[in-house]
Amino acid sequence: MSPHAPADDRHDDVMYPSAIPFVLVHLGCFAAIWSGLTWEAVAICGALYVARMFGIGAGYHRYFSHKAFATGRVFQFILACLAQSSAQKSVLWWAAKHRHHHLHSDTELDVHSPRQRGFLYSHLGWIFYRQHDATDLVKVGDLTVYPELMWLHRLELLPAVVLASLCFLIAGWPGLIVGFLWSTVLVYHATFCINSLAHVHGRKRYVTGDDSRNNWLLALLTLGEGWHNNHHAYQSSVRQGFRWWEVDVTYYILKVLSWFGIVWNMKAPPELVLRNEQPLGARVINRAARQLAGRFDAHALAHAISSALHRADLAQLQLPTLHDILNRAHDGVDVLTHLHLPKIPTRDEFLTEARAMFARTRSLNEIVDHAYEHFLTSVRSQLVTVR
Repeated sequence: MSPHAPADDRHDDVMYPSAIPFVLVHLGCFAAIWSGLTWEAVAICGALYVARMFGIGAGYHRYFSHKAFATGRVFQFILACLAQSSAQKSVLWWAAKHRHHHLHSDTELDVHSPRQRGFLYSHLGWIFYRQHDATDLVKVGDLTVYPELMWLHRLELLPAVVLASLCFLIAGWPGLIVGFLWSTVLVYHATFCINSLAHVHGRKRYVTGDDSRNNWLLALLTLGEGWHNNHHAYQSSVRQGFRWWEVDVTYYILKVLSWFGIVWNMKAPPELVLRNEQPLGARVINRAARQLAGRFDAHALAHAISSALHRADLAQLQLPTLHDILNRAHDGVDVLTHLHLPKIPTRDEFLTEARAMFARTRSLNEIVDHAYEHFLTSVRSQLVTVR
């Protein structure tokens, strides 16, 4: 089914059997009323939350998705097991979906964009749609060469089942319910908040062509993943908190591991990025330009011009002439004012809007130029249609 289908059309594509275990894990948390709470179980819950959140940030995300650092096969396997103990599918599935997300972030092809599908879908709904169930192994060809990762891919829930069993053996039913299930649910939603809230609430230091934002609270809850706008500005950086005060616990742990030679080749953002002086790539410029152009109503302007074409006093005015008029808008000349048509926005107005919309960037003029041309082209194309 097409990802562009309306929500009602996608309703039948929900994999309800796959959603049942997810719901049962949440309902199982209420069994603590029966099992009771123990300090041991609460300690297990806290320890597993931190350990598995590190597995998600360092494993699923920074290593398997972005290769932000290097390590040996033994620690690679440990990271994969730790990440998959969170019951968020295999590292191959997770990395493939995340790499796809970065290619199409907040466009119609994004698998979990709040802008495109709404908050609930981006937070967790997308996981249970059949179109997202398969793993695009082509996107993770660098990982499929490892037999042990393919084995884990086939047995994706094995690490979680083993961990749940250990919790029960160590602390009984409270260990399973409070220690395992509670921490699993907390890790679920902390992770999901990066897909949803981190594209809605927070600050944007960098122009990235999408809605990614830095959110300090999410960064604390996810051990550093909340510095999401930083991450989208330079995806391969092992450190996502670019400033000294941006707490990034996952990076701190990896840094310590590097002292013992467990990880190495930890990638860092260039100075140009840290100073926010890097030139933007064509894809980011084009995405930002379309966002900027969308702030101005090309359809309303085209409709007003086409209506004018049908007025008796403009019968002699031909479409090519109007195209010439639109071209002259580049110079800030609004020659349609006497026709009582909406004022054609000037490039300076686009520039003013861009400064209000975007963070500081040396590519601002390129964004404005692309946006302005896109806007005028859109007006022209709609005039041709109505003519």
